[in-house]
Amino acid sequence: MKLPFLDASPRVALLRLSGVIAARGGLTPSGISAAGMAPLIDRAFALKRLAGVVLAINSPGGSPVQSSLVAQRIRRLADEKKVPVIACVEDAAASGGYWLACAADEIVADPASILGSIGVISAGFGLEEAAAKLGVQRRLHTAGTEKSFLDPFRPERPEDLARLEELLGDLHGVFKAWVRDRRGTKLKAGEEELFTGRFWIGQRAVELGLADRIGELGAVVKERFGKEAKLVRVEQRRPRFPLRFLPGIDSAALAEGALAAVEERAAWARLGL
Repeated sequence: MKLPFLDASPRVALLRLSGVIAARGGLTPSGISAAGMAPLIDRAFALKRLAGVVLAINSPGGSPVQSSLVAQRIRRLADEKKVPVIACVEDAAASGGYWLACAADEIVADPASILGSIGVISAGFGLEEAAAKLGVQRRLHTAGTEKSFLDPFRPERPEDLARLEELLGDLHGVFKAWVRDRRGTKLKAGEEELFTGRFWIGQRAVELGLADRIGELGAVVKERFGKEAKLVRVEQRRPRFPLRFLPGIDSAALAEGALAAVEERAAWARLGL
């Protein structure tokens, strides 16, 4: 019998990146954020006898800033510790989810996974007609000619649309530069095909160079790190009691959680999932 304190088996950290990527606060955080993931990423790379880190990714995307912050933290620690990082895609690594996957040295997908969506999106509502029907007068006062950018209570202005297009283009440029830097010569198709916001299933993503191969997490760990490797799950510590029983949870917090759930459902729906 092998005693635990004599166990010298290599250890592989399993870090799950699941849900919409957004900066969320409060007592009911969900999804992926830089603040929420930072302690987990640090714990994963601090394991003794660390042989590598596996990212189990299942995300339809979200905030480009949060995606970048999480990915950069993973890369910085991977370089410092000199350990390989493997991304194993579950349902999806799309948009910001693919941004995260590119933090890995190798991307493994299921044949039915969805990968790609290398683009940037902005969505909103035009409420000027609804306000007029309700007899609501919009009273808006600003200092600065562009402070009321894309005000939903008035018709869109050409100058606002031009500025929005410029902003989206700049963000798209940052995203594309990251993918180029991380995937490099592995990309097997031109930017006019890969960087349009389109997404593909796993096998096609491998053919395009967006992923390296088809595989399954458990098999990948054994193949890459050996049968003796110990998979260590690095997870968020859950509260002992349901949040609804904790003091300070009011209707506003519950409403925020419900809104977050709706937003996440809409993000997955854009992928047909």
